[in-house]
Amino acid sequence: MRLRALLDTEALGLRLLGGEDELDRSVRGVMTTDLRDPSRYLSGGELVLTGLAWRRDAADSEPFVRILAGAGVAGLAAGEAELGDIPDDLVEACLRHRLPLFAVHETVAFAMITEHVVRQVSGERAGDLAAVVDRHRRLMTSGPAGGGPEVVLDLLTSDLDLRAWVLSPTGRRIAGAGEPLPPHVGAELAGHHLAATRSGRRGPHRAEVDGTAYSLFPIRNTGRGAAPLPSRDVRESVLSDWLLAVEADAGDWPAARLDLLQGVTQLIAVERDRRDAARAVRRRLAQEVLELVQAGAAPAEIAARLRVAAPVLLPGLGTAPHWQVVVARVEWAGEDTDLPGGRAAQAVLEEILVDPAVAGPDSADRIAVAYTGEEAVALVPLTALPAPPATGAGAEDEAAADEPERRDAALHADALLQTVRAPLSAGLADDGRLTLGVSAAVHSAEGLRGALEEARHARRVAAARPGPVCAAGHHELASHVLLLPFVPDDVRRAFTARLLDPLRDYDRRHRAELMETLEAFLDCDGSWTRCAARLHLHVNTLRYRVGRIEQLTGRDLSRLEDKLDFFLALRMR
Repeated sequence: MRLRALLDTEALGLRLLGGEDELDRSVRGVMTTDLRDPSRYLSGGELVLTGLAWRRDAADSEPFVRILAGAGVAGLAAGEAELGDIPDDLVEACLRHRLPLFAVHETVAFAMITEHVVRQVSGERAGDLAAVVDRHRRLMTSGPAGGGPEVVLDLLTSDLDLRAWVLSPTGRRIAGAGEPLPPHVGAELAGHHLAATRSGRRGPHRAEVDGTAYSLFPIRNTGRGAAPLPSRDVRESVLSDWLLAVEADAGDWPAARLDLLQGVTQLIAVERDRRDAARAVRRRLAQEVLELVQAGAAPAEIAARLRVAAPVLLPGLGTAPHWQVVVARVEWAGEDTDLPGGRAAQAVLEEILVDPAVAGPDSADRIAVAYTGEEAVALVPLTALPAPPATGAGAEDEAAADEPERRDAALHADALLQTVRAPLSAGLADDGRLTLGVSAAVHSAEGLRGALEEARHARRVAAARPGPVCAAGHHELASHVLLLPFVPDDVRRAFTARLLDPLRDYDRRHRAELMETLEAFLDCDGSWTRCAARLHLHVNTLRYRVGRIEQLTGRDLSRLEDKLDFFLALRMR
């Protein structure tokens, strides 16, 4: 609304004392203050209401008005209830700074002016944006020229002063207006959203992170493959649906604004459907390769199919890449549950195999994921693996130099879940599990079948571990770690209790940190000096603690057998 409109509303009883040439300024909000310096609470465009309690003498008017003008406020309305007529020094200061000044009659409450301005501003903005959103809807439904979700979010910022982001189920930024959210904020918001969705609460959901309030609006998948909303089990889509995070508390929003935001989520859902359609080719290629591998097809036939897949997954790459296989499974508990988890596992893999620092809806365009029943399988091309080092003199040094690059290029099971474990756990709640296995890298079609079996075996190792989200990698299949998950639970509990309970009890009574000392001592391979340095202890203090551990448990930490028993007990906790 314009300042001029305030004078046209007789119920407000405002009188203009100066600034007639500035009455076409836009009013974006209203603020009441009697602070001498309210600048920290001003963002520009406000109509400032004041009772003049800040004014002690004529010298106070100039700095107060200068602060308002510097903050870009639209105008100032001063009440007559305290001093009667508005002081001349205030009128003169407003004239010098070209700040429109109104007098508010003593019979008019500031609350009446505030309510009028808020109602007018909100109504105008909602109406304007609704028209723009309607135009954008027509653009998006008629073809790809709509500009994607970024355009709609920019409109929310410019027309409603709302900062908003589209987030994946793990909190990764799909689109946004303005500054990106810090990764930990996105992950926490996704966790709040998934937990609220699983509890059956209807959106928008309110969340507060780092002292800032957000409203979380679900973006439902409305594509051809989605079940009708009334009959859909929430678990079918909870791990794949996007969300719209708005930096505001929508709890007191009028119905019109809530309806508008719901319309925005529908527009973004159209973009989501387009993205899923674009992935159809990659999914089909992965399905074809998977069927050939599982059927025991000849390596030449698999290699031919990979040559077809490589240009789609790696446009512009002239050489055949290395490949890794990742297998995931989502399982739901409950006797009445026959919900297949393959589609959910597919959506999870397509999300977590993307670099979390990469934004955008099409950032997974180099990942092919297929699913069958309960299981999803991903073919992940690796383009950064170096060629094998040359043989001969210096070959060992070259291999050592290349090894860090190899490790960085390949996927690691723990790293895949590092940033997504918390939000995914919230979506799985207490009746779901995600288990994941990662193979070693292979460089030819001959190795794919072995890689698939390796990834499946690693996933079974992960499934034997406690927790809603677990992963295991190929490197664990040649380690004692492979055996630990298959030890019966009652044997594990008895073994660890016999060795570790005396130390836990002693630590509780004396705060002696014997458990921490034991872990550090074993991690340092029994080296007294390294362990003492790590724990910031004198060696004699460390020797005393180790002696106490041996006394309480009846074991000798100089013997390999006893060291191994302690090591396994700590791993099986």
